[in-house]
Amino acid sequence: MSWAPNQIQIGKSGFNRTATPMRFSGRSQGRAPVLLCLSHLRWQFVYQRPQHLMTRFARDHRVMFFEEPLTHEQLLEPQLETRYDEGVEILVPHLPAGLSEERSDQIQRELIDAHLAAAGVPPSELILWYYTPMSQSFTRHLQRSLTIYDCMDELSAFMGAPPKLLEREKELLERADLVFTGGYSLFEAKRERHPNVHPFPSSVDIGHFAKARGTLFEPGDQSEIPHPRLGFYGVIDERFDLKLVAELAERRPDWQIVLIGPVVKIDESQLPRRDNIHYLGPKVYDVLPHYLQGWDVATLPFALNESTRFISPTKTPEYLAGGCPVVSTPIRDVVRHYGDSGVVQIADGTDAFEKGIETALRQGAERKAFLAQADAAIDGLSWDRTCAEMGKLMVDARGRSQPASTGESHTVSMDSARRGRSMPAARRSGFDYLIVGAGFAGSVLAERLASQANKRVLVIDRRPHIGGNAYDCFDDGGVLMHRYGPHIFHTNAQRIFDYLSKFTRWRPYEHRVLADVDRQLVPIPINRTTINKLYGLDLDEAGVAQFLAARATAIDDIRTSEDVVISQVGQELYEKFFRGYTRKQWGLDPSQLDKAVTARVPTRTNTDDRYFGDSFQFMPLHGYTRMFENMLDHPNIRIMVNTDFEDIRHDVHYDHLIYSGPIDEFFDYRFGKLPYRSLRFEHKTLDQEWFQPVAVVNYPSQEVPYTRITEYKHLTGQVHGKTSLTYEYPSAEGDPYYPIPREENQLLYKQYRELADKTPNVSFVGRLGTYRYYNMDQVVGQAITLFNKLIDTQNGEAQDEPRIALRRA
Repeated sequence: MSWAPNQIQIGKSGFNRTATPMRFSGRSQGRAPVLLCLSHLRWQFVYQRPQHLMTRFARDHRVMFFEEPLTHEQLLEPQLETRYDEGVEILVPHLPAGLSEERSDQIQRELIDAHLAAAGVPPSELILWYYTPMSQSFTRHLQRSLTIYDCMDELSAFMGAPPKLLEREKELLERADLVFTGGYSLFEAKRERHPNVHPFPSSVDIGHFAKARGTLFEPGDQSEIPHPRLGFYGVIDERFDLKLVAELAERRPDWQIVLIGPVVKIDESQLPRRDNIHYLGPKVYDVLPHYLQGWDVATLPFALNESTRFISPTKTPEYLAGGCPVVSTPIRDVVRHYGDSGVVQIADGTDAFEKGIETALRQGAERKAFLAQADAAIDGLSWDRTCAEMGKLMVDARGRSQPASTGESHTVSMDSARRGRSMPAARRSGFDYLIVGAGFAGSVLAERLASQANKRVLVIDRRPHIGGNAYDCFDDGGVLMHRYGPHIFHTNAQRIFDYLSKFTRWRPYEHRVLADVDRQLVPIPINRTTINKLYGLDLDEAGVAQFLAARATAIDDIRTSEDVVISQVGQELYEKFFRGYTRKQWGLDPSQLDKAVTARVPTRTNTDDRYFGDSFQFMPLHGYTRMFENMLDHPNIRIMVNTDFEDIRHDVHYDHLIYSGPIDEFFDYRFGKLPYRSLRFEHKTLDQEWFQPVAVVNYPSQEVPYTRITEYKHLTGQVHGKTSLTYEYPSAEGDPYYPIPREENQLLYKQYRELADKTPNVSFVGRLGTYRYYNMDQVVGQAITLFNKLIDTQNGEAQDEPRIALRRA
């Protein structure tokens, strides 16, 4: 039988397609290894994990994506259709109808053999990548350099699964050199069955879905649907909870439910039909952000059954990247990774789902705070990073499958095999983790890794102390003060408060700030007291609201910090409180800064003079440094201060680096320096009990060179005859403190972020590592989220050496 592997000509089927030349980036075509991907999913069906990974591997591999066959009643001779998309060679076998399973396998085997022979693929360059174990029946004969099983779903639990699937999977697990899983629940299910299993849960193309946070045109089939809109996109099949959707639509006719995606394996007559349920059908990947932008809440209404037991929905991080609050049924991997994130509401049952949506709608109204939490939840989740980490494991696996040129032998102990990772006989590293930076991010991660995962951790800091910018100490007069300006702990997150409570007792403290304006000290944020005192009035709340409304300037498109303030309080109060202060603080006019800068400060019409409105407002009873000491007091943690990363990066052996320093510095400023603002501090101790009525007084006038004065005894509650002050002078030079929020700076950071995503075994965290102005509680939340991701990814690593005792430098 003769084959035409590069053409398809099927007479009565109505199409005639000829292949176009394959192009490669990275390697030349002749030397690029061939990755033959065998998939149960069609390339053009739904753009998900296989497409994300294969298009990235196509940058330096020749990727062939072999689909399950299509059958045709009128077809006499089998054919292999070949087409190309995003650098991937898509192969679709077309077979005559009515063939036996054995004959179908034989023909597909011959089609693949002929295609590989025509392409001149040597066995040493062939990698087999399986999404379906069923493909072994026509590929097990192939010689290859590496066999990978990317188990993205528990296919045996799906409706219509082939009877032989479990048997074939058992065979594939015995043959595979490397196993990836699409989530951590799947990892836990497979790790006992193979010695080299690695979890890679759903990642996200952040840049693509972040478009939904901007201004996009809205598709016509959604634009006329009223708000609030509850959206879902994905396959609607046996995993979808039709009953939940029907009950929700019945209870809340004012909510509009938008469902996007193909209906598969279920009868469309089973779909609930209501005036407020809108089935928009399947959409291409490129337009999903356009739909997502128009939703108020994104939903994951999955049923809890065998088919959803191990899923890790790609949609979760995509929704969050698009800036949309999420409500999900309690899918195990969603609960595991997002249940404590604060941006995904977990709801079991219709009552809980309804309440979860109500909570999510409120979150959407507080967009700035929500977006910061969402970014923390998905930080580091990118397909580029996943692909880079998979690639490193592939190189390691190929090396183990070849005779070791150095003579080093590799063994797999029974313990490491059970735990899911093969290890060299001699461990190479001195530490499991090297953490650069002993502030909140580094210290929280060190504590979690040491105490919860039994990891050996080295923490270094270039400063002579731990605690980062939150470091406090006693001055020469015996007054407890903050070396780097005031740090006030506040949060709405119970889990973060509970976590830090393990290491400190608390002193209740509600922060109040006064501003020196027109030779008076008045509350900031602006409130009723501020207006009445400044203008000699006696207005009630309604009067203050009218006063501000009369001065506010309507701005249709709020883009800058100046726009935010003027639209709320008008030009005069903007000049008095914000313009001068912002110019000093940032070295830029508010009209040149992102709206997020002044959006942090509310305007009130009542007499609430608290600077923050959070549920938990406290100060560590014995100071921040004591809290950090307790956090790092573990025998698995070693601390080195006065130590620069550049001085030891090539001398210390470690498996994974956590870097909380400036990301641009890590990459030697490859794309240029990221702009930061710094601070210069002038500390004074006065021989008097008090200096000012509150902890912080702001000085908005540009005639005053400093921005604020802090008196620390208000914060600490210390009783002392003397008092300690700090004057703050913003500066363009010095240690980086504040990332400057401008669009061009974010574009520069994005280049570094993309580079970071392609750098395996390095995680970036904190304000400087992720170029974001995080509050302390947000950094703690980001660190805990990163810990959960790291320990799940690296779960099962053998511990072969004794622990290192704590040694304070």
